[in-house]
Amino acid sequence: MKKTHDRPLAQNRKARHDYQIEETIEAGIELKGTEIKSIRRGSANLKDAYAKVFRGEMYVYNMHIAPYEEGNRYNHDPLRNRKLLLKKKEIDKLNGQIQQTGYALIPLKLYIKSGYCKVLLGLARGKKKYDKREDMKRKQMKRDMDRAIKTYNQ
Repeated sequence: MKKTHDRPLAQNRKARHDYQIEETIEAGIELKGTEIKSIRRGSANLKDAYAKVFRGEMYVYNMHIAPYEEGNRYNHDPLRNRKLLLKKKEIDKLNGQIQQTGYALIPLKLYIKSGYCKVLLGLARGKKKYDKREDMKRKQMKRDMDRAIKTYNQ
């Protein structure tokens, strides 16, 4: 029986601040041997990554996976485009949604599930500046209320 890890190996924390995530989908990712070793070590970065369709297949761009230190001369390129493993029907559906103005497909987190590396993709719409400020106000008010309730109960 293979182990399942729930904790993400890489996470795009800024994505939920910059984008409004409307839908999520889990996809496998095609990796080389040194890439998975580097990911398991925690050397992946999803900061500027995005996914799009190219010739009927889904790829993730700008995902940085640091070279494996114990790797040899056949080590991988850190910023190479990596193929996502999705069914044709899913790719067509996501491509239709991405074609709409203002939508993008953003990788949210990278994790291991049943021994395989998976990426959680979010169908995202960009937030305006006032939306971000509104979210920050809401978050601060919730913190203040929780703090007040905690001091009141003590």
